[in-house]
Amino acid sequence: MSYNSWLQCIRGCDQRYSIYDVVYRCQQCGGLLDVEHDVEALKARSAAAWMRLFDQRIRTNEWPYGSGVWGKKEWVCPQVANENVVSMYEGHTNCFWAERLGKEIGVEDLWVKLCGNSHTGSFKDLGMTVLVSVVKQMIADGQPIRAVACASTGDTSAALAAYCAAAGIPSIVFLPRGKVSTAQLVQPIANGALVLALDTDFDGCMKIVQEVTNPHPPHPPCQGGRGGAFHRGGSTIYLANSMNSLRMEGQKTVSIEIVQQFDWEVPDWIVIPVGNLGNVSALGKGFLMMRDLGLINKLPRIACAQTEKANPLYLSYLTGFKEYRPVIAQKTSASAIQIGHPVSYERAVKVLQAFNGVVEQVSEDELANAAARSDKTGMYCCPHTGVALAVLFKLVARGDVGPADRVIVISTAHGLKFTDFKVGYHDRVLKEVVARYANPPLELPADYRTVRDTIARELDRRR
Repeated sequence: MSYNSWLQCIRGCDQRYSIYDVVYRCQQCGGLLDVEHDVEALKARSAAAWMRLFDQRIRTNEWPYGSGVWGKKEWVCPQVANENVVSMYEGHTNCFWAERLGKEIGVEDLWVKLCGNSHTGSFKDLGMTVLVSVVKQMIADGQPIRAVACASTGDTSAALAAYCAAAGIPSIVFLPRGKVSTAQLVQPIANGALVLALDTDFDGCMKIVQEVTNPHPPHPPCQGGRGGAFHRGGSTIYLANSMNSLRMEGQKTVSIEIVQQFDWEVPDWIVIPVGNLGNVSALGKGFLMMRDLGLINKLPRIACAQTEKANPLYLSYLTGFKEYRPVIAQKTSASAIQIGHPVSYERAVKVLQAFNGVVEQVSEDELANAAARSDKTGMYCCPHTGVALAVLFKLVARGDVGPADRVIVISTAHGLKFTDFKVGYHDRVLKEVVARYANPPLELPADYRTVRDTIARELDRRR
């Protein structure tokens, strides 16, 4: 069976483009583009047969189907030749049963999808494998792609640099100077990316990368060039941010993987931290595709979690999505979602409306203490997971999430990328945070009696 996919405007235009076209918005109305699939062709295989196929491919050694993304290749990007797939066998991340934390908050069927247990330590690997594979196919077909570029608050840049390095494709990263963790900054550096630290925030980086990657720049051509300094000789710098819908094709597989991990049962709630809003758009897309192809017959509710420092979706939600205004994102420990003008706003609103979704915000104090409280039950949360957990605590407290609900919290990155956040919390130096669960080391003399008495006292205190 032959399968096909293409790009189409999310606003309902009849404009279609090849997935190999260098286009990021509808040239008719300016709307974002989504990858659409030939659903009728996919329906030729029954829902039960798709389930069996996907289950059979888990951890297979047959290239590239052992990947959690490429094991669903027919649903993701069927046109790419297997030899041009660039994969680290991403996906298949653990759904951690947060048993102890769930009992504490009164929701015992609580799970945390550890998307940070991935090659570069974040959810972004799921999307970048697809985008870079498409670029490799384009280059193989003779398209003059000079490099791939992204603006990033950290995790996107790490994923782009790693996958481009594996493929032998140059990558360019635009980071807001001084606004990403050291671990996130060094990842693209180590993988050989051209890293540009700009004196602006993420939104400023996003504006510049869109200008650099614009295939039809409004500026006059540079001397000796054809259409701009970054398109010399007809070559193109390709955009890797989530406004490029190829990323979402990989990221949507997290929905399929979650349901697959529960024997194809759909959870009641999914809580996800959001910034540029590509991740929640992808999450919804995966569930809708499963429903349309008959693998599931209900949808979960989705809760989007934002920080008070960068909350444009939350403010729009308060108006019933009738109004939307970008904000100037303020400094937050949840640096990866420190975004005031999310590119995928339209997509995210459509998903939230289809899933009876909610949006909530939390303070710096709430997110830091939620992460620390969860760490004390066996996790090691990044600050963005702390945002999602703090929102979950609020939803439970007001009765939106019930004690019998199955809840999945999406952990988008590994806590080891945010060591400074952890150290700052336990040293009690994070601004606007009262560290209720701080656990600094006790400095003692090398004296047996002092050590013995301290251990006894501390064990009694911690009962």
